[in-house]
Amino acid sequence: MQMATQAEFPRPDGGAPWLLTPGPLSTATETRQAMLRDWGSWDGDFRAMTAAMCARLLALAGDAAGEFACVPMQGSGSFAVEAMLGSLVPRGAKVLVLANGAYGQRAAETLRYLGRDHTVIDKGDYMPPRAPEVDAALEADAGITHVVAIHCETSSGILNPIEEIAEVVAARGRKLLIDSMSAFGALPLNVSEIPCEAFVSSANKCIEGVPGFGFVIARRAALEAARGNSHSLALDLHAQWVYLEKTGQWRYTPPTHVVAAFLKALEIHAAEGGVAARGARYRDNRDTMVAGMRALGFETLLADRWLSPIIVTFFNPADPAFDFARFYDLMKAQGFIIYPGKLTVVDSFRIGCIGRMDTAVMRGVVDAAAHALREMGVRDATPPAVALAERARLAA
Repeated sequence: MQMATQAEFPRPDGGAPWLLTPGPLSTATETRQAMLRDWGSWDGDFRAMTAAMCARLLALAGDAAGEFACVPMQGSGSFAVEAMLGSLVPRGAKVLVLANGAYGQRAAETLRYLGRDHTVIDKGDYMPPRAPEVDAALEADAGITHVVAIHCETSSGILNPIEEIAEVVAARGRKLLIDSMSAFGALPLNVSEIPCEAFVSSANKCIEGVPGFGFVIARRAALEAARGNSHSLALDLHAQWVYLEKTGQWRYTPPTHVVAAFLKALEIHAAEGGVAARGARYRDNRDTMVAGMRALGFETLLADRWLSPIIVTFFNPADPAFDFARFYDLMKAQGFIIYPGKLTVVDSFRIGCIGRMDTAVMRGVVDAAAHALREMGVRDATPPAVALAERARLAA
């Protein structure tokens, strides 16, 4: 396994800030440079690029038997999620959504827009859905045909136990759809080992491309059965797949430059050592940053066992001198763009661990946070006692 050296993680071009978000994220110079050439969307060279991209993604997904297809979809990740749900969940089906944050709730909202019957297990912000409660829900409602699970819920940073969820869904004979938007490429998701109907991810997450398209890795049998299901012309996954298989082309204008950048990002991903090495670097980033932030008094929303290597949520300090808007500006002035919180109960902020950066960058993040606290006159970054008490209660 070839591990990246620190010299491979220079500050972004032109002194641009590091993006400590769950995507878009900081990318390699070579990835951005790949966008400097124009490509014809119908040209044979670009069709070959699309074919190579799909083949590499299927290999990353572990599709050794050739049972799956890769269907790219223009737009942000939410476009691809809606395409998956609107195409692979037929009218008359019923979906169980496993939610513990904004993206599980967004899946439920999407199904409501689509007019698909659904029910939700809502775990709040702190805890993952577990196999026994999923099993109980499936046993109690024979009408449930599909289950939607979020691999990494980036609104809190929680890593959900996809393996145990997949096992119980398969045992009950239901179909699993996975939103692996912020996990695929850094966390294992092998379709030969984790039974699922399909999963979705995006160019600008753990493979470290730039925004512009998502992709669905779906069983060919599911795609064949999806004809006529979609509510949308542009988001019809079956139609996109059929056209791609027939012509090698995307149905409508593809983000050509983004695909070129993504191919370069895939090359870099492979050179680093693939999923295992990418995930290890992100875990090192997380551990370095969390240890440093805790030394300043900050505390994580989640217990350690549920912390993902993708993004970490921290409680806002209880100190009345702390103001997130000013904290954000002070961090940005030092070259780090962080992310506001997305919780409903307590005030928080998030710091991403993914992108073209290493532990040296994360130590810089901690130093910048310490400086920001001093500038604001915050003496203690400890969160409110009620926030820690609630975390302890729910984790018990």
